[in-house]
Amino acid sequence: MIEAELMGLLRTVLIILIVYYAFRFLARIFGPLLVKRVLGRMQEKAQNRYNQYNKQSDNTPTKEGETIIDKKPGSKNESNSSVGEYVDFEEID
Repeated sequence: MIEAELMGLLRTVLIILIVYYAFRFLARIFGPLLVKRVLGRMQEKAQNRYNQYNKQSDNTPTKEGETIIDKKPGSKNESNSSVGEYVDFEEID
């Protein structure tokens, strides 16, 4: 009975080691390919975003030296009276 338990334990440990080393071996082979593929997709997405941004900015013809303002400047910063009043104070030790 003890011998059967020992054989089962050794068999389990052997299977775990085989799976571990097989995974490491396959990761060394397929890992770089997977990383290269993922990075290639990310690079394509970044390139597409860059091209879309440039196409949008190329649609408006500008002359050399011309200044373009995309947004209207906001009005004066007015205090919101619903927030409350600022009170200056000093700490007493």
